[in-house]
Order: sequence, then C-alpha cells, then structure tokens
Amino acid sequence: MEFGPRALGCRSILGNPASRGVADLINAQIKYRERWRPFCPSMLDRVAPEILQTDHPSPYMTFTFDVAESWKSRIPEVVHKDGTARAQIVTKETNPRYYALIEELEKHTGNAVVLNTSLNRRGEPMVCSPTDA
Repeated sequence: MEFGPRALGCRSILGNPASRGVADLINAQIKYRERWRPFCPSMLDRVAPEILQTDHPSPYMTFTFDVAESWKSRIPEVVHKDGTARAQIVTKETNPRYYALIEELEKHTGNAVVLNTSLNRRGEPMVCSPTDA
C-alpha cells in the first residue's frame, strides 16, 4: 500500500484510457462523482515526455500537464476538457509490479498509459486490503 492521498497503483481502480466510456462506467458503477472531475493517468516514464511535453517528474499525481495534441485522441478518458491531465509517472524502480502491468496493457493497446482512480466510494477512505474492498 502506498502512503498519501492518491491511489498510485496499489489501491486503485484501473481502466483502459483509450476505451471511450470507461470513465462514465466507473463513475456510474463505483465512484458516483461529478463528470467534470476527470480521472487521471498513470504512465510509464519512457513515454511521459512525449505525452506531457516535459521531463518534469511527477511520481505522486500532484502536477497537471498539457497533453500533446497527438495523444489527446489516444487516451481521451484521462484528458480533461481543457486538454490537461494530472499524471503519475511510473518508474520501474519505484513500483516494478505496476510498471509491468502498464507494459502489458501497452502490448494490447499500444499505449503505456492506464486510467487510475482510488479504490473507494465518495466519502469513504481508500481500501487497505482485499477484505476492505
């Protein structure tokens, strides 16, 4: 389990950000939050500079970046209507299991990006174990 207010791949609900409607599905079935509150991407460190147009580190999903035009249509479920994303950049060193999972998704979709939101419902704390879930 990671520490802090963000789900960083260990207490998360994950989705394919290229699959149109996945954010609405997660919202309708689990999160029940306003649609203007976008879901965030976790992405591999090797693709982040191309997507976010910067080398700025972002391991904790605390910074918002402009998403490159060429990526907005590839990962629409994690791009806010203003063209930004509050991204987590994942490195092999900090979370090898999550990195490997995103690599597997990339093999199937061509994108080393995953939609990531906390595993909880509004007003509840994030889960800490499978029993909590």
